[in-house]
Amino acid sequence: MDFSSLVSAMAPETYEKLSDAVATGRWADGSLLTEDQKAQTLQLVMAYQSKVLKSQDIFTVGPDGQIVHKSKAELKKQFSDPAAIARFTHDDL
Repeated sequence: MDFSSLVSAMAPETYEKLSDAVATGRWADGSLLTEDQKAQTLQLVMAYQSKVLKSQDIFTVGPDGQIVHKSKAELKKQFSDPAAIARFTHDDL
């Protein structure tokens, strides 16, 4: 199985576990990732973001393989939609 097929066949749960491992530097059982494991896991996470998620979220890898950057104005516009943000009053809690 080649790398692209592996990434395309990866389950979303596997992606989440790998993403958590990269973020924390530890596997789910608490053992540390080696430097090789970190590099390979990060490569898989970035490839999954690019090929499967095709995310446009800031600081993820976009479909073109580049890190998604947004200007301050773009971010303000993205978060200005009041329906997109959950708002609670003190009494709701």
